[in-house]
This record gives sequence, C-alpha cells and structure tokens, in this order.
Amino acid sequence: MDAFSVITSKRDTRRYADRPVADEAVGRVLDAGRLSGSAKNRQPWRFLVVESPELRERLAGCVYEPGNVRGAQVVVAIVSSASMDVGRCMQNMMLAAWNEGIASCPNGIADADGAGAALGLAGEERPAVILTFGYPANGRSPADRTPEEWSAAADRKPLDELVERL
Repeated sequence: MDAFSVITSKRDTRRYADRPVADEAVGRVLDAGRLSGSAKNRQPWRFLVVESPELRERLAGCVYEPGNVRGAQVVVAIVSSASMDVGRCMQNMMLAAWNEGIASCPNGIADADGAGAALGLAGEERPAVILTFGYPANGRSPADRTPEEWSAAADRKPLDELVERL
C-alpha cells in the first residue's frame, strides 16, 4: 500500500471485530510511534500497552467514549507532555496500523487523574491520549477504493477553502 492511499482511506473507527491483532503487527505499530520525529529528538513519550481486562475497564471509565476501549483488541496509552510530538507519534502509529488493515481511534481523556491512577503513573505524569486498535467490524480496507475515491468521499472541506498562496 502506498502512503497516500493509507492517508486518504484512514478513518477513525469505533467498532472493532472480535479478531486478535498479531503481536508482530502490534510491534510494528509501536515501532512507528518510536520512530516519530520529535523536537530536538527528545522522544518525550512512553507507550503503555494495556492488556489487563481490569485495567482496560478502569481506563474505559476515564475516556469520553468508553465503548472504544471496551471493544478494542489493542489499547495503548501514550504518556507525554509534549502535545505536538504526541500528535506526530500517534498519527504514525495509526497510519502504520491502517497500512496493515488495522483500524484505530484516538480517545480523549475525560478524567486524566483517574487514567493516571488506573495506569499506575506517579506524580503529575498523565497519559496524553489513549489509542484503540482492532480490525474494523465493517470489514473496510484501504484497498476498497482508489485514493481519489477516498478523498472525494471524505467529509472534509475542499482544499481550495484551506489553501491560501501568499
């Protein structure tokens, strides 16, 4: 799959199939996060893979959409205080996953203190985002359409409304 096809077809997914994600694929997704660029190469993140059903349930109560965590095959908390770098990191992870047909969704945290406690974080440390992954319940795939078809079907503003040449 070429990068543009992955980018144009990636959609946040909140319903996952009951199908495990192979450890090798999870490793590639995590490595894509590790390889993300960061300011001054600080790499200001840690990835917490939440496998315990009890911890997942506690974490589900801390995000805006608990069903995303409950239904996911893989749950990753990115711990960091560098928002721009976290954005780059999580996008790398989600695009790497989609390249393998694994859907994802970033989950906003409604209760940061509760999420930090659920994850056993110390002091002021809190997760920046909770990512959920799994194969899409609807069976969608990046190869279902051409990049142009995905782009045309996207619910996005037209490019000419966003670009200004100076």
